[in-house]
Amino acid sequence: MDAWVVAMMIFISTLLGAFGLFALVWGLKTGQFDDTGKFLDGARFDGEEELKDAVMMEEKKKKLLEKRRQDKRIMPD
Repeated sequence: MDAWVVAMMIFISTLLGAFGLFALVWGLKTGQFDDTGKFLDGARFDGEEELKDAVMMEEKKKKLLEKRRQDKRIMPD
């Protein structure tokens, strides 16, 4: 192989490695790998009644967040 072929292969592999590292850092910063609640909730809420309670709690959280967003629209900081 010629030297330019080896240099091109090294350049492309370095570029792909940098892209992969960028994607990993982006995923860590944006919380793409934060999935601790999924397995913990699955173990904690086994029964039907507990699952209903969990759904109700999630709905309350969503309503509260929406209310806070609306309040900030009316009275911004």
